[in-house]
Amino acid sequence: KMVDPTLAEMGKNLNEAMKMLEDNQRKVEEENEKKYARKDIPGPLQGSGQDMVSILQLVQNLMHGEEEEETSQSYRLQNVGEQGHMALLGHSLAAYISVLDRERLRKLTTRILSDTTLWLCRLFRYENGSAYYHEDDREGLLKICRLVIHTRYEDYTLEGFNVLYTKQPVIYISSAARTGLGQALCNQLGLPLSCMCRVPCNTMFGSQHQMDVALLDRLIKDDVEFGKLPLLLVANAGTPGAGHTDKLGRLKELCEQYKMWLHVEGVNLATLALGYVSSSVLAATKCDSMTLTLGSWLGLPAVPAVTLYRHEDPSLSLAAGLTSSQPVEKLRALPLWLSLQYLGHDGIVERIKHASQLSQRLLENLKNLDFIKTSVEDELSSPVVVFKFFQDYSNRDQTSHAAQASTIQHPIISNEGHIYDTFNQWLGEQLAQLVPASGVDVVELEDEGTCVRFSPLMTSAVLGTEIQDIDQLVDCLKMKIPVLTSTLQLREEFEQEVRRTVGLLYIEDLGWPGLGVVRYSHHSDGKNDDKQEKELEKINTELLKKLNELESDLTFSLGPEFGGQKNCVYIGMVTEDLDVSELVETIAATGREIEENSRLLENMTEVVRKGIQEAQLQLQKANEERLLEEGLLRQIPVVGSVLNWFSPFQASPKGRTFNLTAGSLESTESMYVSKAQGTGSTPPPTPTSSLTKQRLPGQKAFKRSLRSSDGFSETSSISHCDDLDKLDQRPPNLSPGQEQGPLELERAEEQKEVVQAKTDTEDTQSDKSPPDCSKAEDQASHR
Repeated sequence: KMVDPTLAEMGKNLNEAMKMLEDNQRKVEEENEKKYARKDIPGPLQGSGQDMVSILQLVQNLMHGEEEEETSQSYRLQNVGEQGHMALLGHSLAAYISVLDRERLRKLTTRILSDTTLWLCRLFRYENGSAYYHEDDREGLLKICRLVIHTRYEDYTLEGFNVLYTKQPVIYISSAARTGLGQALCNQLGLPLSCMCRVPCNTMFGSQHQMDVALLDRLIKDDVEFGKLPLLLVANAGTPGAGHTDKLGRLKELCEQYKMWLHVEGVNLATLALGYVSSSVLAATKCDSMTLTLGSWLGLPAVPAVTLYRHEDPSLSLAAGLTSSQPVEKLRALPLWLSLQYLGHDGIVERIKHASQLSQRLLENLKNLDFIKTSVEDELSSPVVVFKFFQDYSNRDQTSHAAQASTIQHPIISNEGHIYDTFNQWLGEQLAQLVPASGVDVVELEDEGTCVRFSPLMTSAVLGTEIQDIDQLVDCLKMKIPVLTSTLQLREEFEQEVRRTVGLLYIEDLGWPGLGVVRYSHHSDGKNDDKQEKELEKINTELLKKLNELESDLTFSLGPEFGGQKNCVYIGMVTEDLDVSELVETIAATGREIEENSRLLENMTEVVRKGIQEAQLQLQKANEERLLEEGLLRQIPVVGSVLNWFSPFQASPKGRTFNLTAGSLESTESMYVSKAQGTGSTPPPTPTSSLTKQRLPGQKAFKRSLRSSDGFSETSSISHCDDLDKLDQRPPNLSPGQEQGPLELERAEEQKEVVQAKTDTEDTQSDKSPPDCSKAEDQASHR
């Protein structure tokens, strides 16, 4: 029971605040619509102040109002849980405890620090260790480096950098370590970058992500011969990329030989809390220091990282900053102290065990999938699973060595690495989008390229990953593998089809995850480059629009937002039943149709403009002729009316019509003579281009049709034509083998004439074109 009413009120307020902030059903859609509302604009500080509810509401608006992906953010907040509330309560208690008197504060902080350090050392099998709690996970290694410098350089406290100048220290870091770690250490320690030595990983023997111990030995010997001092070695128990563990046992022996300090970090250190620990990770308990990131492993927000170390001189630890005489700084362990007590030993082990089980479940399923390559050092205990899509062409034909050689020399192999990196990037993004609770991401490895990584120790506690999420991830992966394989196989066929098609240009873009990139290039007609570029952009934009209007399973786009080619059509992933030739033919035909329509529109515009000018000239000429025929007197208003009344002037109307097809002015005299428009020239029928082949009902575009349906249609059409010929040759009502008499011949001739008359009537009606709507009469009427 809590006696202090202030503590009770603090816990109550924290629960109410968290409940309000985690309530994600409060008008989320309205907040998205009012993203730039007036209340989000900073204003002056109110003099009377605000209550807690209003302030927390403002915090909630700031948390969710500017987020584009509301679902993922709210999902994280919902999985904070009560153990997360305990960690957040620790920060509030730390601020409250700091106002106690000095003696009470010293006793309380000493108890909190000693309890947390004892629990962590027993939990992770690190005997007789001390602990340093820090917010930045690199800060612990920085303080360890200062401790080693103070230890190896006795006069460092008095002489400073002078002792380092006489004997330069060297810090060794694996090339598989996280990016920027060595530079950050040199900057904080005030050392030149020459003090940092990157040790390559094995490339010939062993894992490609483990530190090369033999090469490290030679590097240390060379530094000693040059008068340098080997200071510290940073090893990995789970590399940031692939989760591999260095040979810690051999590295410890090498460090003891040269009196170096061995520091270990990595996600695999979490498995030290389990009942069974692999020997490679268990060797980390003999190292000089290690860094633990319990916040991500256990799903605890805002808890500090911990660096466990062994050192006998407390004064040097104080000089290096690993211990502090200020009791307030010791309160950093308070959130972790509360969270560890809430979870207990069994709860901590269960969370780490659950993450390992998720990895094993995924790894077992990946072994049964074709075209999936895994990269795991220790399959029995590694909590990190790294896999990639890979199609081995050497195994596609096992019948003969010659066949294997032919498949190995596949044209795609020349750019195999770039293509696989692009495909695996797409695969990782698709899996992360389809199964967000899995927490998979994309990682770039130095030797293996782009891979998909599943590290549940870093994500499962926060995302709440379960076994069913892994099963869903495997199901999604099974659906994506056929798409990847078919797209990879059809890329070369698509490139060849495009290159042999006139009017299309194939664009090589290894960073596009799809079938390929194509551009329609129109014929040059002497125009300048800027005008050609605009026309090309217009044609390809319209081409993309037309392709998206087709009923197909393909995705056509303008490509990536950054780094893509301009005026191109990007085709996404495809399936194995794609008809590549039909697709390329459709793209080319659609592009030609768009180009012809644009040119026809330009030509028609020019023709109409010239026709208008010619019509104006002819109208002016007709007015002059009418003036000559009527005479000058008839043009005078009063005299002309009287003259027309006594002697009417009859003039034949001379109309004009503009023929869009011929592009010329024609007389309308023939219309008045024949009382019909059919005698004039008529425009040809508009061609209707069929961009796609005839498809069965429900069949989408660019799909291969079955041979049986094609054969049936051809057979039926041929038989139908044969029947028509037979009927035309044989008279009606006459059975086969019956002779024709005079009466039968006469009846047959009569029926044949009737059928011929009906046929001629139907042909005449079908050939008769509708009236030309584009013609406009311009008649000269006279009163």
